[in-house]
Amino acid sequence: MNTPRALIVGMGISGLATALRLREIGWETVLVERAPERRNAGYFIGLFGTGRATAERMGVLDAIGSRNDPGSISYDVDRDGNRRPGLGYGELPGGPRLLLRGDIESALYDRVSPQTEIRFGTTPVIIDEYVGGVDVTLRTMSDRDSTEVTERFDLVVGADGLRSTVRRLVFGPDSDYFQPFQHIIGATILKEPVPGYRVNDGLVLAEEGRSAWVFSFADHLPGVLFNYRTDDEDAQFRRPPIESLRRAFGPEPTGPVLENLLQQFEAADDDVLFDSTHQVEMPTWHTDRVVLLGDAAWCLTLYSGMGASTGMAGADFLGTVLQRNPGNPGRALREWEMRLRPFITTQQKLGRQGLVMFVPQTRRDLVTRSLTSKLVKTKVSKRAVVSLIGKDFKAKAVDIAAP
Repeated sequence: MNTPRALIVGMGISGLATALRLREIGWETVLVERAPERRNAGYFIGLFGTGRATAERMGVLDAIGSRNDPGSISYDVDRDGNRRPGLGYGELPGGPRLLLRGDIESALYDRVSPQTEIRFGTTPVIIDEYVGGVDVTLRTMSDRDSTEVTERFDLVVGADGLRSTVRRLVFGPDSDYFQPFQHIIGATILKEPVPGYRVNDGLVLAEEGRSAWVFSFADHLPGVLFNYRTDDEDAQFRRPPIESLRRAFGPEPTGPVLENLLQQFEAADDDVLFDSTHQVEMPTWHTDRVVLLGDAAWCLTLYSGMGASTGMAGADFLGTVLQRNPGNPGRALREWEMRLRPFITTQQKLGRQGLVMFVPQTRRDLVTRSLTSKLVKTKVSKRAVVSLIGKDFKAKAVDIAAP
């Protein structure tokens, strides 16, 4: 029997996890990435119980590590520089591991690269599915020219993110599946701590319809995440990101903390994220031989905190169903989606609810946040608040990919 062959598009967390899992069950894997080289460490992510269980089963949890700093203190701040104790992201129910995207990608890459063919600067341009397989035309760009080659695969996995090429080629335009949040995010790693704060302090400046979060890490400079609501997404990209951010946080004086964060964002020389937020909602994530995974299939937005966890879990369970349905990928994919979809639907709902935690939408949200901050002044009261909101986080600990 010939060794089945899979094309995996996208070398992020979902794509690398898929390559690892399919190699484990004996598939030949080809991993293609549009970018010309590996990305930098990236912005903040949290790894909840679902992701931790999956990473442990895949043998990469120890390599991923954790950037939680037990000495970190989180503050709620305002424009005038006033501060009071707040609830840090790492203190949320479920104890998420604070990480950089690159922590997970590097751990997976180290396992995948010795046994998988990886092609950078490469993207599919034609995907032609038939009963016995999939013919894919791949275009590879170099400094001097581009080349195209058509190859045959038994399965194509689109793990190529929110604006997926695989989804567009097989399922149709982005607009058919995007559910806009009408919010813009801007993120980068700071070059230095905010003046007056330690490198391991977390900060949250929250106002109606806009916020700035500083996430602290052990053994690393902190990251900043700007969020703001907008009625005109397109206009935000017709000018430099820093100008859109300053307009969104104006016209009031910025004050010392916000001004420093804006200046550091403007001065960031690489790995800056500035984008609109969308969830992806699709009636199905697969055909008989093409499957979407991670953000390409169900983008939860960073407000869910579950993007990395569900990407790895989806990859892990994909390997399981393919292994127990040899020679029948269509049946395997139907089983895969039937189990995952209810779980993902719940995570998308939690992502929509999580938006309010990151960006208060109304004056009432701000009052609720203020009252919560007043309740976390001591360790005892903080534990009480965490316990009170814990029920909303239980779904983030489900080991959905367990055999």
